[in-house]
Amino acid sequence: MNKKSVKLVIDVERCKGCGLCIIACNRKILSLSKKMNKKGIHYVVCNDLDKCTSCTMCAIMCPDTAIEVFKEEKNT
Repeated sequence: MNKKSVKLVIDVERCKGCGLCIIACNRKILSLSKKMNKKGIHYVVCNDLDKCTSCTMCAIMCPDTAIEVFKEEKNT
């Protein structure tokens, strides 16, 4: 059986905390972190990667290309 593995990578230093990805996420698994990046901005984090469907809407909506979504198929 093949299972998809999702890797969501957020460049916290590039993120400006606009929240467009949070709105675009249909699973509502993205939120602003309580921590700040070097610019003093609350960056986006994924709260539950297991619920991610790899739709890439977050990456598409990000105006600063701070989000990348990778999909791998694993044999189980």
